[in-house]
Amino acid sequence: MNDLGYLDKVTSVINRVREEQMDNILKGAELMAKAIEKDELIHVYGGGGHTTLVMGEIFFRAGGLANINPIMEPGLSVFNQALKYLELERTVNYGSSIVKYFRIQPGEVLIIFHNIGINPATIDAAMEAKENGAKIIAVSSSYWQNEMPKDHDIRHPNAKNLFDYADVCIDDYNPVGDSVIEVKGLDSKIGPISNMVDFYIAHLLEIIAIQKCVERGVEPPIWASANAPGGDAINQKYIDKYLPRIKYL
Repeated sequence: MNDLGYLDKVTSVINRVREEQMDNILKGAELMAKAIEKDELIHVYGGGGHTTLVMGEIFFRAGGLANINPIMEPGLSVFNQALKYLELERTVNYGSSIVKYFRIQPGEVLIIFHNIGINPATIDAAMEAKENGAKIIAVSSSYWQNEMPKDHDIRHPNAKNLFDYADVCIDDYNPVGDSVIEVKGLDSKIGPISNMVDFYIAHLLEIIAIQKCVERGVEPPIWASANAPGGDAINQKYIDKYLPRIKYL
């Protein structure tokens, strides 16, 4: 049995992101490179459910940036009970209280991932960060933001979209419903793609930001694999540096 075109559909969206969103990715990577030059943290937030997994994908990751600060909230994540996190991501002011706790400073970079980009936990987080003077890189889908009715019950009461608050908008082209595979005799589509596309965007932002730093003679902080020989010794200097600054180390 073949994969019903699943790989082709995933790679098609990733290729579209690479071809059409590269200017925005470069802008986002530039903000990240400047944060590294200034020895600032790069904050990352997921607006609920499976979008919170992107934080785990790029935090404390071999080959990734050591100054990534995940704004992880277990209540919004898939490690909470599913119906509970679904309720919490629709709760007004919950997202703002999370961002407020992490004390983002004016001018610092915050990457917000939420492919739907309209729920209260996402919008309130963006508003709080914006009020604090953060530079926001938003990774989301224009399809969800534009196609969902303004009175849809999962929207923030202000009916705003995540892209309304962002300094850099990166479209992940996630289709409404997320899934892309049709099976004959089945009414529902299957095969979601949002996380694979967003993981690609997250890593690409890091890769380009690191490349920019090297070109400028700035040494970027890079985690080694803790499981490879010598990895713990390499990482110790970053642990010493960031343990007082990153709450989840």
